This record gives sequence, structure tokens and C-alpha cells, in this order.
Amino acid sequence: MSAVLAHVDVVPAGDGWDSDPFTLTQKGDLLFGRGVLDDKGAALMALYCLKALKDADVIPKRRLRVIFGAGEEVGMDDLRVYFRHEPLPDKAFTPDSDYGICNREKGILQFSLHAAENNAKIVRQFQGGTVINAVPSSAQADICCTKQEIALLKQACEHVKGQFTFTENEGGVVIHSQGKASHAMQPEEGFNAVTHLTALLFQVFTPEQLGDILTFIHEQIHTQCNGELLGIAQTDGPSGALTCNVGKVEIFQQKAVVSIDIRYPVTSDGNGIMEHIQSKASKYHLSFHLHHLNLPLYMEEHAPFISLLKQAYQTTTGKEANLYATGGGTYARTVQGRCVAFGPLFEDEPNRNMHDANEHIDIKRFMKHGEICLQAMYDMIMEP
Repeated sequence: MSAVLAHVDVVPAGDGWDSDPFTLTQKGDLLFGRGVLDDKGAALMALYCLKALKDADVIPKRRLRVIFGAGEEVGMDDLRVYFRHEPLPDKAFTPDSDYGICNREKGILQFSLHAAENNAKIVRQFQGGTVINAVPSSAQADICCTKQEIALLKQACEHVKGQFTFTENEGGVVIHSQGKASHAMQPEEGFNAVTHLTALLFQVFTPEQLGDILTFIHEQIHTQCNGELLGIAQTDGPSGALTCNVGKVEIFQQKAVVSIDIRYPVTSDGNGIMEHIQSKASKYHLSFHLHHLNLPLYMEEHAPFISLLKQAYQTTTGKEANLYATGGGTYARTVQGRCVAFGPLFEDEPNRNMHDANEHIDIKRFMKHGEICLQAMYDMIMEP
């Protein structure tokens, strides 16, 4: 059996949209809406391709399924459950990335660090981010401080990158930090509102005043995206550098938690990275809570299925499909080395605001993806 895997769940809409994120909106050749690129558009296209094969009276030599999941953005446990009851495909692709062919996906380590209590002496509340696998586009801190300290914070804005606004209240100030969202696999393409707001606070206040969670962020991550301060920075030839993203922070009177997303190279050891972080966190009296440890995906470039997808791409476009690595996590890694990501976004396209406001696709380019998808599905079912 062969398969095409797609997902219909999405990340939260977030702020900054120019149209209703859950109403498909056409502007010229562009379609806007949350999930139109990641991954509902590709899911729908796969169904149309399946119907096209049926309408053409193609007699397949192999069975083909289009499988929809609804938990890709939150750990992919849905397909793991599905494949306990249904057979694994011999070969599959997921149209949930870019062209050419993604035969290498970095490992994914997602976890949260918890303080036993909010021991920050001046932080009444600190919130930032909505999901672990996206760069926070906004953050807000409500702190107790003097007028003089507020003045010092405003002066410190000259030394810390970011956009900050101040609203004074009784006994202190609320500081809003504006950033730019992006996918956690590419944190350098966003601007982390949480880490930069933390950096601003440490220009004026001490670790004792700001508490263990913010101190860990400041001392072990700061505004870096490569894990250098944390002692886990690394890279390899097949997949590139490790990335580290502070995705979400929640500090209230009875709660203090930071959630972190790490994408590590395909030749690295996720368990070793996890143990190192646990050791670091313990020095700040923080408990480690594992969300997901997804092992890397690595299909050899000379595998027969890679050749099949290359041929489908060349037949349709006249160009050769390059192989590449990603920090993204797709359903490909749930099929135990038999699946890769293939499309729908072309190499020369912008990222179309995936995981950000105003997510969109170009209709003409997307129809070309449909042609490639159809050719690949045909080739898969006609193999002996």
C-alpha cells in the first residue's frame, strides 16, 4: 500500500490578519486563510488527485490511501494510534513542506520547565506566546516597580532590540513587547517577543527580583536561537544547525512555566541533549516535563522511492528535484523511514506566512503542485 499523508489541524490564528483567518479570502491570485498552506490546501488537493485517477479509469497495481490526521501540530500522536490499527504504507509522501524532496528531518525535542512557585519578587504576571512550536509575536509583563525604575526601563530600550510600550498602573507598569511570529524550525526568521522582553527586564532588575524562570531564559538562552549559552549548540553536514525556540511563557501568582522547542541535527542524540538540559534546569530549581521527543528522519538519497519522486517532479516541471533537510516536523517521521515530505511550496516562493498572520497560497503555483502530486500518486499506484 502507498499513501499520501496530510493534516487538517492548524496553529492558532494569532493577531495581525488583514482578513478573517477562518474565512477563505481571495485577493487576485492569492488565497488567504489559516491552514490554506499548512496543510488544508494540500489535503484537499490530494483528494482531488485521487478523484482524477478514479475518473480517468486508471486500474492501479497497488492500493493508495489519502490519510488525514488532526494532530500534526501537537506531536503527531494521532497517526501513531492510527498505525497501531492500520498497516504502515510501503511508501508515502506528505505535501507539507517544500519542493524538491525533504529526505532529512531534524529531531524534535519539546519540553517545559516548571518552578515550584512563582518566586519572582516583582513579577505579578508575565505572558507570551500561544504554542510551543512558533516564535512568540507578543509578550506582556506586569511588574511592581518605582517611577524611577520605569524611567530606567525606558532608557534601557536604547540597548535592547525590540518594540516596547509602557502602561503605568498602581504600583508599577505593564510592558508590552511586539515581535514577529515564525515557525519554530526557523526561529531566526521571527523576532521573539518573550526573550527580548526578558532581556529588557534584566537591564534593570536582578535574578532575585525576576525569579527562576526568567533567570533561566536570560542566562541560558537570552535572545539566541542556537542553544550556545545552554551548551547544546551543534551542527552536522546532512541537516545543519540545532535551533532553540522559547515558544511560551506563563507566570502568574501560582504558576511559572516556560515551554521550549528544540530541533536537533539528524546525526545527534536527542536523549543526550535532553539529559544535559535537565541538569542545567535543576540548578535553577526547575522541574523538567517532556512533551515530545521525536527522533530524526533520514532516507538515503539513492532509495528507490526518492527516484520515483524525482521522476514525477521532472516529468511535470522539466527540472530536477533537489534533496534538502528541514527543522520542521511532518507526518513523514511517523512512517518509520518509508515517507518523505514533498511539496507543496516551490523553492523560489516566499514562505507565504506559514504559522504567521496572513498565511496564503498562490493559486497558479498551487495548481502546478496539483500536477506534480497527481503524477507522483499515479507513479506510486502503477509500480509493480
